[in-house]
Amino acid sequence: MSRAPVSRAPVNRARVMTWNIHGAFGRNPRFDLGRVVALVKRHAPDIVALQEIDSRRAREAHIGDPFDVLQQALGAHGARARAIVAADGEYGQALISRWPLVDTEIRDLSFPEREPRRAICSDVATPFGPLRVIATHLGLSLHERRLQAATLLGLLGALDRPTVALGDFNDWFWAGSVRRSLARVLPGCARHRTFPSWLPMFQLDRVYLWPPQALLGSHTDPEARAISDHLPVIADIAVGLE
Repeated sequence: MSRAPVSRAPVNRARVMTWNIHGAFGRNPRFDLGRVVALVKRHAPDIVALQEIDSRRAREAHIGDPFDVLQQALGAHGARARAIVAADGEYGQALISRWPLVDTEIRDLSFPEREPRRAICSDVATPFGPLRVIATHLGLSLHERRLQAATLLGLLGALDRPTVALGDFNDWFWAGSVRRSLARVLPGCARHRTFPSWLPMFQLDRVYLWPPQALLGSHTDPEARAISDHLPVIADIAVGLE
């Protein structure tokens, strides 16, 4: 069940969003990046993490590089993690922010003989103080995700500022799931069923947060089912808590 969006107050509040856009392929053959941009803008996130950005589909539709299109439409600052670079295009994820990104690192999370994976780690210079953000898209096998989660925990550093990990964690099972290891360190969590979007059963897309009291509210958007096989997760967080 989605929670109602939290009203936006200007003091110490940031809105983050994560969404696997499925290459903007939607549930039909049409490539429509404009619908992705419109839906994201409707929620007005300050920081958005997008997964499965696919320039191969953009070439078929004769539009510009979707990494560039999304960056220009959604934020002044951004970082891109291209997991696959081939002759026919590129595939990966992006972290886009209205505020500057500082000390950004792209970490390779790839597992042998599996699809390449990346994590983007950056400190966002919000007006209320720094916010550490890790955006990622984890693998499909349980063993792969366990090792990737351990790498993410190593990226966190000292929890001396609000810290968010968000993305598509592909976490299907409770037994041995990565959510336990992440939640021990980042106990604030936005839990919503997001996959498959037309009948959500699994909480694949999440926002993890420290400190937990910084999570002010979260929701999703069922209208995204017409665009992707995942629903987005939108969360309001407090930055600079004393």
